[in-house]
Amino acid sequence: MGSEIRVGDIMKKNVISIEEDAPITEVAKLMKIHDIGSIVISKNKKAEGIITEKDMICQVVAKGADASKITAKEIMSRPLKVVRPHTTVEETANLMQKYSVKRFPVVNENNELVGMISEGDITSLFPSIVDLLEERASAGR
Repeated sequence: MGSEIRVGDIMKKNVISIEEDAPITEVAKLMKIHDIGSIVISKNKKAEGIITEKDMICQVVAKGADASKITAKEIMSRPLKVVRPHTTVEETANLMQKYSVKRFPVVNENNELVGMISEGDITSLFPSIVDLLEERASAGR
């Protein structure tokens, strides 16, 4: 399965990120404006963590917290699990399954954010394989 295709070949390159001292309200606004489910949190251009929609719901909304007083750093998930542009798509898919994540920030050797890869990016490469796996799963029920 795609052993020769590298993350750098299919990753999204225009990734939205925000500094760790940004208020969580700004994180939410960026998510809405760009219609995205996560934002990478950075410090001095280095990828440090990630905030997902689930983080916002579980750590802010469900707790009734005052979002205007919370910074991105306070709720971001870390340590950040990342892949590099040279990582194979197959290895990335295995890591997604292992860590139960739907996306990985892609960083260079200096830990600078250079892209993002998601399950959707991977499955769009192999629609026939996805169909086959779904058929097998249905037959096994």
